[in-house]
Amino acid sequence: METQGKVITCRAAVAWGAGEALVMEDVKVDPPQRLEVRLRILFTSICHTDLSAWKGENEAQQAYPRILGHEAAGIVESVGEGVEDMKAGDHVLPIFTGECGDCRVCKRDGANLCERFRVDPMKKVMVGDGKTRFFTSKDNKPIYHFLNTSTFSEYTVVDSACVVKVDPRFLEKMSLLSCGVSTGVGAAWNVADIQPGSTVAIFGLGAVGLAVAEGARAKGASKIIGIDVNPNKFPLGREAGISEFINPKESDKTVHERVMEITEGGVEYSFECAGRIEALREAFLSTNSGVGVTVLLGVHASPQLLPIHPMELFQGRSITASVFGGLKPKTQLPLLFTQCLQGQLNLDLFISHQLPFSDINEAMQLLHQGKALRCLLRL
Repeated sequence: METQGKVITCRAAVAWGAGEALVMEDVKVDPPQRLEVRLRILFTSICHTDLSAWKGENEAQQAYPRILGHEAAGIVESVGEGVEDMKAGDHVLPIFTGECGDCRVCKRDGANLCERFRVDPMKKVMVGDGKTRFFTSKDNKPIYHFLNTSTFSEYTVVDSACVVKVDPRFLEKMSLLSCGVSTGVGAAWNVADIQPGSTVAIFGLGAVGLAVAEGARAKGASKIIGIDVNPNKFPLGREAGISEFINPKESDKTVHERVMEITEGGVEYSFECAGRIEALREAFLSTNSGVGVTVLLGVHASPQLLPIHPMELFQGRSITASVFGGLKPKTQLPLLFTQCLQGQLNLDLFISHQLPFSDINEAMQLLHQGKALRCLLRL
């Protein structure tokens, strides 16, 4: 109550330039405006999307200074005018893609890219007034936002449409549901709708790929094939339910040829989680000609177009893409919380490292070097 309505000065990891080490700075965080929420971040982790933005892989999306981060959990510090579905003290997850509940997308089943609050890597200010809520403490210069959330800060301001209440139990594990795990599991359950007894191929065994495997295992897939150039990921893959592995660097055949041999005709479902155009092509060709579905999950920074001839779609294969597993954050994520608490998904699998927030640059390097799955940072 002492801070409500006042500017808060706190610590944040600020990106000042592409590829430059994040700098721990004292920053000012304004109070939330109408339909906004100010959060105290307790746990945050690093996703490959943060890594891509930090490296500045897409020049059009660069904006500095900026506070990155979008996978986190925290507590509501205060709410702005008009916020009715949460209050100070609530435990919540900030979500990079929102749900207003009123637009035609939010009102439609099977769609989750809200017209007002959908994920937008170009966006760097708040929706309400087009301004930032972060400022440098020394000269009061604006600091840009990232993916609706900016969680590499002890406090952040988020549109209420991008905040979901969560059971306070296991809050640190639940933070993983604000991005990677929900994206993968949702793609398996919600987008592909994997059927019991079916076969699955997953290209890229990072957090999202392993979450797809967890989802496929829980849905009763009969065979899950994991594809990655880093064999160190295979043991975790086995824990997630993957039974066979392919390392493209060690195979004398193309990946889709190996998948065809293993499954006698291709998988029913393939998932591209690597963000590489070559992997997308192989994922598509790995599916069964007649019933194959390919789900695109990887973030592709290059301007290359889909490597698919239109006539190939007449063979019975299809391709689709998924953002946040096709889940509507406010209306569908609570069910996933419940399923995790019931033990249907193993969230412990995804936390490979835990470090204090002050060691965020070390955490960035661990992910960059392929040594970490999810490094949980405690603020």
